[in-house]
Amino acid sequence: MIERQDPRPISFTTHNNPYAKGSVLAEFGNTKVHITASVESSVPSWLKGKGKGWVTAEYSMLPGATHTRSRRERGKVGGRTQEIQRLIGRSLRSVIDLEKLGENSIIVDCDVIVADGGTRTTSVSGGFVALQLAVNKLLEEGVISENPIIEPLGALSVGITTEGKILADLNYEEDSSCSTDMNMVMTKSGKFIELQGTAEGVPFSHEELLGLLECGKTALGPVFAAMDQALS
Repeated sequence: MIERQDPRPISFTTHNNPYAKGSVLAEFGNTKVHITASVESSVPSWLKGKGKGWVTAEYSMLPGATHTRSRRERGKVGGRTQEIQRLIGRSLRSVIDLEKLGENSIIVDCDVIVADGGTRTTSVSGGFVALQLAVNKLLEEGVISENPIIEPLGALSVGITTEGKILADLNYEEDSSCSTDMNMVMTKSGKFIELQGTAEGVPFSHEELLGLLECGKTALGPVFAAMDQALS
């Protein structure tokens, strides 16, 4: 049974970093992620001479972002961090024509200021806003001649409580106590980019899976509306 299809209050505050091509403070409820998109006029060695650009991402959590202080990751990046930044990078690459980007790289850096659930999905959604702002700047400066963005994307978490109720955009308390949680990355036209669903306790049914997808698709509507407003 779907109980909550509305996400938490969403805001994308843009242009808060004067040095990055694109920047945004993405907020979903109490979760806050500062995101910048930087541009380099080069590509990884394995892409040189192929006429294609590259989009990648890095993710980190500030020590005071959670209930207890976490150590900074210096040198070696942890497995969870690697997984999240790969998710962000491949999600953003799925909606950009790398040939139209030319041999330029866009690096999206996501730094979690406050973590109250959904940090990876907030980073993906805010990462797209920062990416679009950076692309707008490249078009304005004449670095590229065509818009490489294929369509917008958004991300959100959904979950099933131990009572069998489906909720959208879980906060930390809900996420840590639910029996199933899923991260959804979807295009504005309704196509799925990535689904990460796990039964933490009792396995979920086919009907519950359909309920999670329906809930997530509905809840992403306000996310795309907030993106449109921020980018208008």
